[in-house]
Amino acid sequence: MKTSKIIAAAALSILAAAGAQAETYEGVHAPVSTQSRAEVNAQAVAAARSENPYAEGVSSRVAPALTASADRSVIRSQAVATAHEANQNLDRKAFVNSVVPAQYNIARPVTQRAGL
Repeated sequence: MKTSKIIAAAALSILAAAGAQAETYEGVHAPVSTQSRAEVNAQAVAAARSENPYAEGVSSRVAPALTASADRSVIRSQAVATAHEANQNLDRKAFVNSVVPAQYNIARPVTQRAGL
C-alpha cells in the first residue's frame, strides 16, 4: 500500500513540474511595415472584392438575379386569389391512407419568386 502511494505521489509531482512551465510574455511588438496606409488600404479593397479562396465552389459566387416572367400586378392578383380560397391551407398529407375529396383538388398555376 505504501509503495503505491509513493508511486502516485511521484507521478503527480512529475505532472505538476511539466505543467508549471509557461510561456514568457514579450509584450506588444511594434508594427514593422514597408508599405504606406494607402497601399495597404488598396490591397484590402482588392481582397474584399475578390473571390473567397476558402469558400466552397457553389457558395463562393453570387447567384444571378431572377427575372419575373409576368407583370407584378398579375402575380399579385393570383396571390390574392389563392390566399382567399377556402382550402388554401389544405395539404394532401392531411388525407393519409384515404382519398382526397374532389373539391380539394385545385390546379394552381406554377409561379416563381419575383426578383427584387
